[in-house]
Amino acid sequence: MSDRPVALVTGASSGIGSAIARSLASTHDLLLGGRDETSLSLLAAELPGAQAWPFDLTNVASADLTAVSRLDVIVHSAGIALLGPLAEASQDDWRRTFDVNVFAVAELTNLVLPQLRAASGHVVLINSGAGLNANPGWGVYAASKFALRAYADALRGDEPSLRVTTVYPGRTATPMQEEVRRQEGGEYDPSKYIDPASVGRAVASAVLATPDAHITEINVRSRPH
Repeated sequence: MSDRPVALVTGASSGIGSAIARSLASTHDLLLGGRDETSLSLLAAELPGAQAWPFDLTNVASADLTAVSRLDVIVHSAGIALLGPLAEASQDDWRRTFDVNVFAVAELTNLVLPQLRAASGHVVLINSGAGLNANPGWGVYAASKFALRAYADALRGDEPSLRVTTVYPGRTATPMQEEVRRQEGGEYDPSKYIDPASVGRAVASAVLATPDAHITEINVRSRPH
């Protein structure tokens, strides 16, 4: 790593996470977090100052972070979406969703709080339109995103030296969206959705805001076709 600020991006192997990494690559050294080591390594090879950091987000421990001596930005982009009526949601569905979308975010943030505090750093949480409105069939996912929204709001108050930004993307052309459409029984047409690069640029605008500015929330929606 160089003297540039350091950003850790989770879920960086594809979709919104990799787009965010590309948007920050010109200004930050990058730790690319995720499970797919091959995809992370390929992305790291594209981006100067980037390195793959494969790990299980739901099982991260302080020992995994011994090499992270500096951290200016953490972007929580990893997530899962399990759809269906609430009456059909199992306890495992609830646990898996909250483990990835909420509990892992809180635990990883706690583990790197010393570095973030030292840098007067920035926490970015990729939420969803489902974190603002809960629709039928989306109850479990929406509940996790409402919780993530509450977590961000509380963190912003608890840690006044940090900037905390919640980003609410609409439907975005990602592998996760392709899986969502499969669960919905619909066709996946990426041209109908937001380009992940647009979300990446929105995140960069918050991260690169001048020190006097704290961008707390960003909504990103697709334009009518």
